[in-house]
Amino acid sequence: MNIEAPITETDLIPLARSMGQALTKAGLLAATAESCTGGLVGHLITEVPGSSGWFVGCAGVYSNAAKERLLGVRHETLLAYGAVSGQTAQEMAQGALALYAADVAVSITGIAGPGGGTAEKPSGLVHLHLSATDGTERAERVVWTRDRRGNKLLSAQLALQMLLDFAEK
Repeated sequence: MNIEAPITETDLIPLARSMGQALTKAGLLAATAESCTGGLVGHLITEVPGSSGWFVGCAGVYSNAAKERLLGVRHETLLAYGAVSGQTAQEMAQGALALYAADVAVSITGIAGPGGGTAEKPSGLVHLHLSATDGTERAERVVWTRDRRGNKLLSAQLALQMLLDFAEK
């Protein structure tokens, strides 16, 4: 898959459908925790008829307070590493796993752009993390170079692909 190709929401529905088929075949339930994508992955998943059979929920946690309150992200983690970090992404995924009693969860936190970036954390920086009840952990760090919408779509595509890869293993 060319993760840098121009994409639209419509382009990602077949990926969400394939992911759902793989989750169903593996007997797995998935959840998402989303910050910079604002629920886009959950939206794409629920565009697939029958997704309630393998998708249990999406936590849209844009603020740090929501990350702490809903997902149990530790305040200390946010202070030490910031909301846009691999550590926060991991705690978000683990929190969604517990919150929804899912088998696998993926999280996304980042700076969608166009502003908000720094030299250390540029606009387009996104951390994704997959956690599963079987102990699987997978982290991804990317810096997208698209506009805000493009960065969100690419992040959603990668999150769906991570879930598909897990379900097919």
